[in-house]
Amino acid sequence: MQTFIQLVVDGLSTGSIYAALALAIVLVNQATGLINFAQGGIAVLSAYIAYQFTVWGLPLILAILASVAVSFFIGAFIERYLMRRFEKGDPDTAVVVTIGLLTLITGICAWIWSYNNLQFPSLFPLDTVTILGAVVSVRSLGTILVIVVIMLILQGLFLGTKLGLALRAVAINPESASFSGLKVGRLLMVGWGLAAALGAVAGAMVAPQLTLTPGMMDGALVYALAAVIIGGLSSPLGAVVAAWLIGVLENLAAVYVPFIGYDLRIAVPFILLFIVLILRPQGLFGRKVVVRV
Repeated sequence: MQTFIQLVVDGLSTGSIYAALALAIVLVNQATGLINFAQGGIAVLSAYIAYQFTVWGLPLILAILASVAVSFFIGAFIERYLMRRFEKGDPDTAVVVTIGLLTLITGICAWIWSYNNLQFPSLFPLDTVTILGAVVSVRSLGTILVIVVIMLILQGLFLGTKLGLALRAVAINPESASFSGLKVGRLLMVGWGLAAALGAVAGAMVAPQLTLTPGMMDGALVYALAAVIIGGLSSPLGAVVAAWLIGVLENLAAVYVPFIGYDLRIAVPFILLFIVLILRPQGLFGRKVVVRV
């Protein structure tokens, strides 16, 4: 039983890494209707910015807050001067642009800070606590708590605020939103800025656990995209629950399913993804989209 609890807790901790990035993907999708593959690169760049602030002597918490602010403007800048040129064209073209942007940002990070592993300081102490016989690090618990808080904030943003409703209206139908008096361009900038700021938080949470490198988020991005699809593109809650589910099932399958083991556990989230897409294409917490013709 102790082993089971340990695997579940470790899975929740790992899933929180995926959830941090998944929430940023959900946010930019709800604000623009676009799947942003560059979100992982933006999170890495934000982590490097926070790291640089600490090198310059800024306390860690202030460095993270400063990187959040800088990242907001980076996201808004990318939308205004790059993505806006493709938003009225083929959506597939915009997706390809985000993939290219991911490669570009990764290269810029390597050019400025190199490919060497850098130690990013942890916002939480490295102490451990015992929960039902399982040894859990305070850093893992802190990461899970931060993810829950962010999820609740985003859920409240989209469901209970004028800004969230305006962002969703612009993502669904920009022309109708414009006719209603909404500033479409400004809202798109805000959406990208908020997603980049959230990516900064994700980078700051992930970097201490993985070490800071330009490719730090590559693997997490794949899992985050799977979590978003499994949970539902329209649901921050779904993205977090799916990310935790992926982390827990991976650990349990590696130990309790002999033919999977540690070598094939990477296939677990994608098997889950295929099952969800067959049984519930909109995701576990997603909404069905009805198209009128």
